[in-house]
Amino acid sequence: MVIAGASSGIGAATARQAAAAGYRVVLGARSEDKLRQLAEETGGIAVKCDVAEYAQVEALAQRALAEYGRIDVVFANAGVGHPRGFEAGDPDDAKQMVITNVFGIYATIRATAKALRDTQGHLVITSSIAGRRALKGSLYSATKFAVTGMAEAARQDFNGTGVRTTLISPGMVETPGFSHPQDDVLNADDIARAVLFAVEQPPHMDVNEILIRPTAQDS
Repeated sequence: MVIAGASSGIGAATARQAAAAGYRVVLGARSEDKLRQLAEETGGIAVKCDVAEYAQVEALAQRALAEYGRIDVVFANAGVGHPRGFEAGDPDDAKQMVITNVFGIYATIRATAKALRDTQGHLVITSSIAGRRALKGSLYSATKFAVTGMAEAARQDFNGTGVRTTLISPGMVETPGFSHPQDDVLNADDIARAVLFAVEQPPHMDVNEILIRPTAQDS
């Protein structure tokens, strides 16, 4: 399993659960220290990777192929946030978020598409409930709308090849860099279980989308 955005939060939790389930994990992220520590913990391979740089994403895929000869699952999970309000935050940070959240998913799909077709593998993409309903003043929400659309576009593109595509759309999750108006929220392990559920279904079954909210979330 290749995981882009693996160093913390949902990516790291998925790496741990995947390794425990017997997957060999190849971990990509910008944070080298956290990545190396996670690789030691999971027996995986750490590859520094900024998904905003296509060559680095390509190198992540090539490292997986060089080590294992195949790629069965790709988890396109890299993403960052930005303050709400179109006059809030720094415009350069906003630009970088759009590149990371949208181009980064495209780059991950492109760099691994052939390998996934070769194995009739599984593409899993992290979006958000913010990609289904607009959030006031949220450019982040707009990027997740793009990701939601891209997942369906990828599913159609892979149709007939045996490759499965799953979009994971979490509601409120306790992850680094995000705060929520309620205490009873999901954690990264909850989302990781959903990822493993999707990829462990039989080949004829394609779980296209999983929307997960905390029980207490009202919208």
